[in-house]
Amino acid sequence: MENSDQLVEFTIPQLLRWRTKKSASKIALREKDFGYWKEYTWKEYYDHVRKAALGLEALGIKKDSKIALIGDNIPEMLFIAIGAQSLGAISAGIYQTTLPEEIAQLIDYMDVTHVFCDDQEQVDKVIEIRDQIPNVKKVIYEDPRGMRSYRKDDWFIFINDLYKLGEEIHKKDPQRFTDHVDEGSPDDVCHLCLTSGTTGLSKGSMMTHRNYINMGVQLSKVDPLEPTDEYLSFLPFAWIGEQMNSFGVAMATGITINFPESVETAMDDLKEIGPHFMFGAPRIYENIRSQIWLKIDESYRLNRIFYNFFIKVGEKAASYRMLGKKMPTVLRIKSWFGTNMVFRPLINQIGLLRLRRAYTGGAALGPELFTFYQAIGVNLKQIYGQTEITGIAYMHRDGDIRPDTVGFPLPQTECKISEKGEILSRSPSVCAGYYKLPDKTREDFADGWLCSGDAGIIDKEGHLVVIDRLSDVMHNNKGELFSPMFLENKLKFSPYIKEAVILGDKKEFVSCLINIDPVIVGKWAEGRGISYTTFMDLSQKQEVKELMHRQVLDFNKNVEKEHYKIKRFAVLYKLLDVDDGELTKTGKIRRKYVNEKYDTIIATLYDEGVSKKVVEAEFVYQDGQKAIVETEIEYFTME
Repeated sequence: MENSDQLVEFTIPQLLRWRTKKSASKIALREKDFGYWKEYTWKEYYDHVRKAALGLEALGIKKDSKIALIGDNIPEMLFIAIGAQSLGAISAGIYQTTLPEEIAQLIDYMDVTHVFCDDQEQVDKVIEIRDQIPNVKKVIYEDPRGMRSYRKDDWFIFINDLYKLGEEIHKKDPQRFTDHVDEGSPDDVCHLCLTSGTTGLSKGSMMTHRNYINMGVQLSKVDPLEPTDEYLSFLPFAWIGEQMNSFGVAMATGITINFPESVETAMDDLKEIGPHFMFGAPRIYENIRSQIWLKIDESYRLNRIFYNFFIKVGEKAASYRMLGKKMPTVLRIKSWFGTNMVFRPLINQIGLLRLRRAYTGGAALGPELFTFYQAIGVNLKQIYGQTEITGIAYMHRDGDIRPDTVGFPLPQTECKISEKGEILSRSPSVCAGYYKLPDKTREDFADGWLCSGDAGIIDKEGHLVVIDRLSDVMHNNKGELFSPMFLENKLKFSPYIKEAVILGDKKEFVSCLINIDPVIVGKWAEGRGISYTTFMDLSQKQEVKELMHRQVLDFNKNVEKEHYKIKRFAVLYKLLDVDDGELTKTGKIRRKYVNEKYDTIIATLYDEGVSKKVVEAEFVYQDGQKAIVETEIEYFTME
């Protein structure tokens, strides 16, 4: 069997070589560039890795050297990463949105000696910090546009020149690359994967070849993939979710990876590819749902009537389908009509018609949003894991999908709950620890178990239920427990709410800061003749505040416990943003930072005598300039 456990005895370059021998002419990679899809067979994939590896060796990269990769997802990212791994070197992805100062810190922490950038934007960041990274010997770039003046500086090298170096070495010594690949061991560290960094600078998880390949093997045991299946690579390469698929799943199953033309065109390119499986953080599915609601809102009145009727039918049908139960005949007939008349055309417009399974991870997805996708016929399943366990430890099985859980452990994964309620996991996909952080490694990898930092329980069916981060679980002043993440996800099911921050630890009631969704609320405002200029202007419109008041009223009606109800809330004047440090790269709230930044606004939430307050809003622009603007925050008290 192709995806058997025997594959974990290969390194990633060795498995690439094996795939090349098995299906040399099959398409392995596809990239859209200037509107045209360029294809690479497995043989061409292998040849590019060979040229990259030998070229990197000529630049001084050897076993245990570190090379950082910064940029959008392109095939060259894999050529360079696996080329370096072929030499026994270690690749490391850095998010393309990372600011120069943080890049300098990460390069220093990870002992990086070479950097690969995809274009001038990323190269310019590295130039800005050049004097802070004296150990970097070379910067390799892929896109030559705007780079003419840099070619005179031998600190830079164009990737095609790197390939030429590699090709010349291969002609002189045809066996050299093969010998390098043969020397690799599956338990060698091959990549440093950065954690999300909710409490500070990211840690570098030391990932081995076995970690990635084992993940691909075990995942395909639960949900088999065909070599003819298509996958769209639009997640940041620095995130474990993308590496899991590019290094692990693709190598273990032989699927084709497709690279969009740009981050901005990813959703349009998805329509052309029609992938068979998809993986994304909750924010991706929240955005797609917003697109769906916009399409329905802009549709004819009759279409809206059909949609509103059949979405209720779909939700009832999903409650049977998710648990593998037989539907009543009448419901099955209604569901068939809804699927074919409304939902199939709808998901075909988005590009999800061929999708057999979709996965979400990186943060919790609210049960309501989960049920929505199942209702329209998208087989969305929750996965749970961490960077340190190569992305996935637990996942739903078809016919046993419970929106409030994350399913069962993957094969060869063990789970237990510690005495303090922490989720612990053990698996061949658990990494070798954190780079240069022995104390933190001993703390988080105690006695062979990965300590997740998450609170959870195992229910009577054996499903894992994730409550929240242990450090984030809150208690009101009566000692009653609540999960801010659970309440935030429930609140965000409203199409008008982009982000929410639940507060109330050791307080007498729960309060909330709300970010409106600028697309949906903007469309709502335009339909009512409400003019606005900026996000701040829109968010502080009285009509918008009243709209948010209705959303919170609906939320309070639908929560199970009295102490879950929101008593006070305010609408924030700006979107929480990764670049401003309020969110992690995967969209998680940095609670400590948000609490400190908005401490004045938060404090006033608990001063019930205040209904309005003028605050100073600081905005940081892309060029680094700052602006201070005064704005009035209105506080709403729920009855």
